Amino acid sequence: MATKRFARESDLGLRGEEYALLRRLDTPVKIQDFVHGLRQNFEVDGQSCRPVREVLRTRRAHCIEGAMLAAAALWVHGEPPLLLDMRAERDFDHVITLFRRNGCWGAISKTNGIGLRGRDPVYRSLRELAMSYFHEYTNKLEHKTLREYSVPFDLRRMETSLWVSGTKNCWDVGEKLDELRHFRLVNGRHLRTVTRRDPFERRLGGLLQYRKPRALIEKQLARLKRKRKK
Repeated sequence: MATKRFARESDLGLRGEEYALLRRLDTPVKIQDFVHGLRQNFEVDGQSCRPVREVLRTRRAHCIEGAMLAAAALWVHGEPPLLLDMRAERDFDHVITLFRRNGCWGAISKTNGIGLRGRDPVYRSLRELAMSYFHEYTNKLEHKTLREYSVPFDLRRMETSLWVSGTKNCWDVGEKLDELRHFRLVNGRHLRTVTRRDPFERRLGGLLQYRKPRALIEKQLARLKRKRKK
């Protein structure tokens, strides 16, 4: 495992043009813009957790794939490649990349909606940062589902052949995140006062950066028909 402050081309196992791209992403703003520009990985062919090289090749990503790419870019420029896992109830988890400026935390995030995007570095603690996602973190029933956040995970603890230069799914990263210590954001007493999103919020929350592909919509409709027949 490479534990150096600056990740070199050889540390990451990337080709010259791949490394050069990460070198150009020399600020969190540039990294976030690049991650936003990646098309959404809707996992039409099945669940995936593709390493950085595959994301660069396909120019597609979902949250953890975008987070790993952002972490690699930060590491190239001497910043620790830190991920933070957010756990949700009756919903999907979300993974973001952490960075600090002037003692405050910010985040780089890949998402297809508007609510779970990146955050400016203005949060004094990780709890503050995680709480900034609470209101918009909702499931299809409009319940606010965010419940926990993890300690930061330094990707330098893992072989770069798994999460950067590999060609296979790197499920090990997700497993490591799941094993981390997590902290509760809200308890049962507070949850009793939490409301669902109202109709106006639902309409705004339905805005997506990238439309779902027809193949995915057809799969979802077929699944729904099978459920109705049972």
